[in-house]
Amino acid sequence: MSSTAAAVESDPDTAAKIIPGPILLLGAPGVGKGTQAKELVKLWGIPQISTGDLLRANVAQGTALGNAAKDIMQHGNLVPDSLVNEMVAVRLQQPDTSIGYILDGFPRTLPQASWLDDRLGTHPEVLPVVAVSLHVDYNQLLRRITGRRNCPVCQRIYNIYSNPPLKAGFCDVEGAALAQRSDDTEEVFAERIRAYDAQTAPVVEHYREQGRFAEVDGDGQIAAIAARIVAAVRQLRK
Repeated sequence: MSSTAAAVESDPDTAAKIIPGPILLLGAPGVGKGTQAKELVKLWGIPQISTGDLLRANVAQGTALGNAAKDIMQHGNLVPDSLVNEMVAVRLQQPDTSIGYILDGFPRTLPQASWLDDRLGTHPEVLPVVAVSLHVDYNQLLRRITGRRNCPVCQRIYNIYSNPPLKAGFCDVEGAALAQRSDDTEEVFAERIRAYDAQTAPVVEHYREQGRFAEVDGDGQIAAIAARIVAAVRQLRK
């Protein structure tokens, strides 16, 4: 049993007894959303659906949707919602989505959220989307981002605050000088937070108004956070 499963197992109403349905994971940059998505994928055996992955896969496979998107991107334009929606619609027809899936990066806007609700609403047997947002204090997120350092040789990642190397500035394994990404600065992070808040606020309010939104503490051990998400999904599905 994984540590996440063990954490959930302490509750008599275990994750195994929950049909998760579609779950939208929300969270500011650096909150650990990707890590938690992977935990829930393992726990429930459901897929993680990322619009970025869908776009790349369609382009690589030369599908009609991928070719249309490629042409748009080659002209320097953003792929429109309508095309992204079509890719998602095709993906949701695959059998591995039958009991649920983790949505990553979609719906990102209110029109996308409305489209998804309308589409799922045409299938009475399909559960509606529930949204769970991970919350971590701004200053802690800032330390996670600005404290990141990576080894250019082995790609090992450190954090000067929470996971520092044995010798400051150098990789424990390779001895190489650690590097900081050019965008891991407070100025860039603050702008990313502002953009995230502005974009997701309408989506959050959309699900909150319908009683399909929960916020959980995103600080602590990975398994404990995952257990909080499971508890939130269980409550939202009642």
